[in-house]
Amino acid sequence: MNSTASPYRIITVCTGNICRSPMAEFMLLEALHAAGLGERVQVDSAGTTGYEVGRPIDPRAARVLDSHGLRTHTHLARQFDPAWYVDRDLILALDVDHYGHLQQNAPAGTGHKVRMLREFDPLVARLDHLDQGIEDPWFGDHTDFETTWRLIAASVPGVVAHVRRELAAHGLTADV
Repeated sequence: MNSTASPYRIITVCTGNICRSPMAEFMLLEALHAAGLGERVQVDSAGTTGYEVGRPIDPRAARVLDSHGLRTHTHLARQFDPAWYVDRDLILALDVDHYGHLQQNAPAGTGHKVRMLREFDPLVARLDHLDQGIEDPWFGDHTDFETTWRLIAASVPGVVAHVRRELAAHGLTADV
């Protein structure tokens, strides 16, 4: 962690920051809040590219999140800033190309922060990173966004458990 006074900071990363990474961001925020960690953890998201900068979340992703009670009105896409390698404690790639990009560009001493989101899904945690990706639903239909929801949701409890361990390792309690 950055310091004992700082919150634990997570960023989720996909290509354009309009589908997968904001879905993961909002899902993690909700789960961390429900786990009583909302005051100790910050979650945001970004894209590896600037293709969609300034655009809102894809309406299909917003509909899926909305159907689960998560509101996304304020999301605007942005590109990953290299300064965030230092500022974030956990950088979660949504697909293998994001993982490769983030690892390749990570400054010395920060690459360990880059993980595949699905490393935290116990059903696929032991698989190669090539088998842990979440395909871009942008090219598909509503069912592809539902699949994305399910794949992210399977990883969320593992991320929450990881955060609890990290907070405990730094002498911070989960209680707010």
